[in-house]
Amino acid sequence: MKRANLVIGTRGSKLAMIYAENVKKELKKYFSKEIELKKIVTTGDQKQDERLSEIGGKGLFSKQIEKDLLNKNIDIAVHAFKDMPTEETENLLTNNFLKRNSPNEILISKNNIKFEDLEPNSIIGTSSYRREYQLKKKRPNLKYKLIRGNVDTRVQKLEKGEYDAIILSKAGVDSLNLQHKISQEFSVDELIPCAGQGIIAIQCREDDNEIKKLLENINDQETRTVAKAEREVLKVLEGDCDTAVGVFAKSNGKKVDLLTELFSVDGKNRYFIKKSLQKDNIESTSRMVGEELKLKSKGSYKN
Repeated sequence: MKRANLVIGTRGSKLAMIYAENVKKELKKYFSKEIELKKIVTTGDQKQDERLSEIGGKGLFSKQIEKDLLNKNIDIAVHAFKDMPTEETENLLTNNFLKRNSPNEILISKNNIKFEDLEPNSIIGTSSYRREYQLKKKRPNLKYKLIRGNVDTRVQKLEKGEYDAIILSKAGVDSLNLQHKISQEFSVDELIPCAGQGIIAIQCREDDNEIKKLLENINDQETRTVAKAEREVLKVLEGDCDTAVGVFAKSNGKKVDLLTELFSVDGKNRYFIKKSLQKDNIESTSRMVGEELKLKSKGSYKN
């Protein structure tokens, strides 16, 4: 490879830096020259007291990084796949992924109390309508309150007494070595995660053949397959930060097992589809599942 060095663009949070370091570590096996990490401040990092949908949606965590990529200030961008918009930015390509981390949700609570044992009217911190509606189906007698900020900030808010428990993704908690704080872990059957949860995505310029070839070396094919399946369902639904939708795909031999659920805007109605799909046409069959889910809901998931 002719380049003298590589520059990886990433958000500046502790967790984002860990993800970028993981990508750097893998690339070092195939690129012997210097690899630099460049921290990029995103709007999503700056505004941490409102719902994402109220300040611009998922792109808030990726737009600035993508701008640097398009302007050739960086060679590669590293993202949490779940935070990326469903439609790819023109002239960019997200087609490489590290092996998926845990997709599960976890509970951290005061005094290590399990979800089912929390006192009525306990305050649960969650950043998404999906989690809120999933949990309300199980415990309607609890109070659900918006929480934003990185993992450390959310844990601090819990410890200060602003919440009785918080729901987070296990992948982030594991990466920050905070497993000792986990009170309960939910399986994907109990709480279907959001599309892309636990997946680190690597983005480059579409015309940068040298980088595309390099990234193929560190791509995990199984993760690429399930990432595409989950993303296609989301595309059909035109899902945004307000869409209460859970999508999880798991590789199973020559097939992919797909779990999907969608809630109406008020969270009262739940639409669920479970399918086993062939890998060789995973994108088109995943889109069909999305269409079926959309039809079932009669559009009640959108305002």
